[in-house]
Amino acid sequence: MQKVSLPLTISLMIVAFVIGTGTGYWLTPEYRMTMYDKSVMDMNTSDKWTDLRYIDDMIAHHREAILLAQEAMASRRPEILKLRSDILKNEPAAIEQLKKWKIQWFGNSKIGQDPQVAHLGAYNHTFDLRFLNALIAHHERGIQMAGTIRLKSNRSEILDNADENERFMQENHALLRVWRKSWYNTADICPCP
Repeated sequence: MQKVSLPLTISLMIVAFVIGTGTGYWLTPEYRMTMYDKSVMDMNTSDKWTDLRYIDDMIAHHREAILLAQEAMASRRPEILKLRSDILKNEPAAIEQLKKWKIQWFGNSKIGQDPQVAHLGAYNHTFDLRFLNALIAHHERGIQMAGTIRLKSNRSEILDNADENERFMQENHALLRVWRKSWYNTADICPCP
């Protein structure tokens, strides 16, 4: 019977370990998710793709605002129509800046699908309430995203972007809640930012 040398045995064990680990890693849903669909990743994971996930999430966030603004066309309130106009004017520029960073920093020009937004339905006496509720929830998610990325990124452009977005959303969020209270006498159900 022929003996196998110790170095060969150790080498085979290392190769088997690497292949087994690589195969297991490759077959797990988490691996596929990180490699192919960065937009669904949790912002709580901190890795080399953190800024890319933030950019993708923030592009989707701005697209969601545009889609909600398009729905608000049915409103008859001048305040809502002015807000709608501002969103449709300003959000595309914010998206373009994020796209430039994505290409410049990651060589990636892929854009994800549009996010799902609430369908506000036909105009009636609660149409603006539905719009306000959707936009308030939208801002709350954006504020949370901005707060999270500040703990994960060290890129000054991303941190400045998060600060600017959070400041804008906090101010806008407060105004939307004032309108909701004034127009519909609706109290906040949660302690909101």
